Amino acid sequence: KKSQKASDTDHHYGHLRFENGAKLIIGVILFLVGAGMLWSAGNKLLHPETHQVVKGAALWVAILALLIKEGLFRYMYATGKRIQSSLLIANAWHARSDAASSLVVALGIVGNLAGYPILDPIAALIVGFMVGRMGWEFAWDALHDLMDRSADDEEVQRIRQTILETPGVLGAHDLRTRKMGDMIIVDAHIEVDATQTVEAGHDIAVNVRQRVLKKHRVLNLMAHVDPSQRPDRDHPQGFVADAS
Repeated sequence: KKSQKASDTDHHYGHLRFENGAKLIIGVILFLVGAGMLWSAGNKLLHPETHQVVKGAALWVAILALLIKEGLFRYMYATGKRIQSSLLIANAWHARSDAASSLVVALGIVGNLAGYPILDPIAALIVGFMVGRMGWEFAWDALHDLMDRSADDEEVQRIRQTILETPGVLGAHDLRTRKMGDMIIVDAHIEVDATQTVEAGHDIAVNVRQRVLKKHRVLNLMAHVDPSQRPDRDHPQGFVADAS
């Protein structure tokens, strides 16, 4: 809800990074939960006298939780893909980690019921490691998004191809991207015929922006117009620009 707020005087590009921030928070919470589970399970292994025999009902609860969480994962993951929400996808994997945890717990309960109570804290150790690792991956991924990580190479190449296919564009270089929530902000230098008027070059740049925004999940594109086959003086001596 917060990420869908319109732009304002303090946030010219909107509030889409609320999703990245929320994903970071989910990751930190998962990591702390996993660490807490590891600590608790480690203490139980060090003190075998604290092991308790569980009842058979616990196994059915674990199986029921496994089925519910796996169904929730599939629903949220499909919805997240459809609406292109990395936050919902992250939450879906959270549900999948719960499903995997329930499976490990069920195995631990089976071992406990079979007369091996030590399998219960061992299962808890495995679950804690799984949850902690997933939390670390979520948090690290979200942190990179908040630090203006670029879009993946495949998507950048698709955007470049759209620019090059725009009528009047003779080349493109210095194509740079950065993530903004689940959207992308693009900066690009487009090359046009040097003999054209400023107005004609501007019209080409506008067309480039409209085409890219229509075909890709791009929030905004800033196009810098360069004369084709002329030296690019936008960079200091020694700077190697992306000429592809």
